[in-house]
Amino acid sequence: MALVTTGVVVLDCAEPEKLAAFYKELLEADEVGSNANRVEIRAADGFRLALRRDVNVTAPSWPRPENSLQAHVEFVVEDLDAVERLIVSLGGRPTETGDPARPNDVRGYADPAGHSFTVRRGLPTAPKQG
Repeated sequence: MALVTTGVVVLDCAEPEKLAAFYKELLEADEVGSNANRVEIRAADGFRLALRRDVNVTAPSWPRPENSLQAHVEFVVEDLDAVERLIVSLGGRPTETGDPARPNDVRGYADPAGHSFTVRRGLPTAPKQG
C-alpha cells in the first residue's frame, strides 16, 4: 500500500478565496475542500491546486531569494510517522517541528537537494489568520 495518497500544488496568497475563483474559471475546476485558511480545487483531469492564506505574503521575487517560498508541493498521507521515516531514509530532512502540546497534522521537510515540501493528514483546520 502506498504511504502517499496524493499530491497537491499549494500557492500561498493573501486571499485564497479570490485566487481560487480565478483558477476555478481558468481550469474549469471544482472546489473540493475549504476552510478559513485554504481552498482546494480539482480540475477534470485530476490536477489539484490549493490556495493557502498567508497574511504576510508579498509578490514573488523570483529569481531573487527574498520571498521565494510562494509555492510548494504537498503530499496527503495516512501515517505521518511512517512517511517521515521513509523521507529520512531517502535522504530528506525535517524542516520544522510541531508543538508537542497539540496534534501535528502537517509537517515540513526538505528533499535531498533542499526543496521544501509538506505532508499532511486531511485538510488543515486552523483558525483564519489575520
